[in-house]
Amino acid sequence: MELYTSIVDQYEDFAAYAAADSPCFADWATRVAADAEVQAWIAELPPIKQQPNLVFAAARWHGVAAPGPYTALRQALLDDDGTIVATISRRSTQTNEVNRLATLAPVFARIAAESDRPLALLEAGASAGVCLYPDRYTYRYLLGPEKTPATWTPGTSAGELTCRVKGTFEVPTGSLEVAWRGGLDLAPVDVDDEDATRWLETLVWPEQDERRARLRTALEVARREPADVRAGDVLTELPALVDEASKHGEVVVFHTAVVAYLEPEDRRRFADLMSTLVASGRCRWVSNESKTVLPTIAATGPDIPDGHPTFVLGLDGQEMAWTHGHGRAMTWHDIP
Repeated sequence: MELYTSIVDQYEDFAAYAAADSPCFADWATRVAADAEVQAWIAELPPIKQQPNLVFAAARWHGVAAPGPYTALRQALLDDDGTIVATISRRSTQTNEVNRLATLAPVFARIAAESDRPLALLEAGASAGVCLYPDRYTYRYLLGPEKTPATWTPGTSAGELTCRVKGTFEVPTGSLEVAWRGGLDLAPVDVDDEDATRWLETLVWPEQDERRARLRTALEVARREPADVRAGDVLTELPALVDEASKHGEVVVFHTAVVAYLEPEDRRRFADLMSTLVASGRCRWVSNESKTVLPTIAATGPDIPDGHPTFVLGLDGQEMAWTHGHGRAMTWHDIP
């Protein structure tokens, strides 16, 4: 999903992104992109607050049924007495889909094998920190056109995460040792805060009951083994935390669907910061963002067809795979 573009472009892009996963959101976004009155309502919001999932979640928070008709959403927005706007202003989109670990964990395993050290995982934009536990799940990969199943359990397992895989991909084996888990977020989510976690559930797309169930499991994992997630700005406070984490193991800074929320110039600043940290040997960098967010990484792999919604998984600035935004599938490239 691309932010900081026109409202029409944002909602058309979101409709394409949601088409395979949420007929309701795909319909709502398509209709917003053709509805001048609703666009004018959204235009009164700050640019970062105009994003579809935030607007839709706030409407749902205040009683708009989803799945449900666009007319109900439209009426709720246009008749809003300020209640929905207040929620949009106060809240943010902070879901971190734990199934993305199915795409991230093989890269973590490669880093661990190369360093022969336990990992110190540092998530930029960690939200509730649910993606800091790659060693707490079983991964079920469906390989090739035949969808041949193969599993990997790198530690204790709280549940199974499934991912379809195309390309030449070797399923990892063995354990994955994580010595430290932490992160930075402008507003970390307290996993013991019922209101905050209920909002996270509201952000999950309406038809996706399995995602909601996974989120609840992931929150339980995080409650049992709290990570060191701190309030802070990744653009200014990340290097100091990298150095702190290095006392525990091989530092891996990673992020998924986070850099998209930075303005374009700050995206470039972040990429430059990470490239500098990697070049100096202070950490490894695992990125997983929509295809246009970090174009220098996307440019290192095969050309992405126009109209093909995908995330790009990278290691140290080099593309490794195209991934589904919620971790359900990936096409492995692994360019040498």
